[in-house]
Amino acid sequence: MAENHPEKKESSTRKRSVLYMLVRVVAFLVFHTICPVRYHGKEKLRTSGPFILISNHFSNWDPLINGYVVKPEIVFLGKKELASVPFLGWLFNRLHMIAVDRHNMDMAAMRNCMKAIKNGRVLAIYPEGTRHHTGIMENMESGIAMIALRGAVPVVPMMIATKMRPFHITHVYIGDEIQTEDLVSAGINKETCQTFMDRIRNAYGEMIRLHETHGSVD
Repeated sequence: MAENHPEKKESSTRKRSVLYMLVRVVAFLVFHTICPVRYHGKEKLRTSGPFILISNHFSNWDPLINGYVVKPEIVFLGKKELASVPFLGWLFNRLHMIAVDRHNMDMAAMRNCMKAIKNGRVLAIYPEGTRHHTGIMENMESGIAMIALRGAVPVVPMMIATKMRPFHITHVYIGDEIQTEDLVSAGINKETCQTFMDRIRNAYGEMIRLHETHGSVD
């Protein structure tokens, strides 16, 4: 099977912003004290973009959990409602969030996603479109398939096993890259998009089984 691996760079040449670094310091303090986070499979992460990081979504802490372990600075795709929240809108704008209208075909957001990928960035997406309460990746927005197949870059799945709680370990799993090369070659259509979304579900199924087998007690 052909691998979906474009030529890797030695490291990311884009410097992190001061604000991004400050947020990472906050994450370090929180993740090593009050709310410990343990990552499994960190070696599967690339050291530079472009690639797409997908994750399930429990809480507002998730972007910190996702971004903390990824070496390059991440561009997040987030709901446009966040941009109107006092302070959060200011913060997310400076952390390079791409605002998206989840209920309509947002072509501006799609173009910004393609621009980020073309510029070698790491694009983080929550395929479920909102915080989930039951199951993981059971219901996904179809736009994730369009972005991934049009971007034609590696897709790395990350699973946050449980909602973060004080003084309990949160286990986070990084899965194997989801292949898209064969789907891109076949053309972007309803069938290839569905196949890609099935691959996402399979990837998360594997990580769920890994967590269950791991048998860790928080």
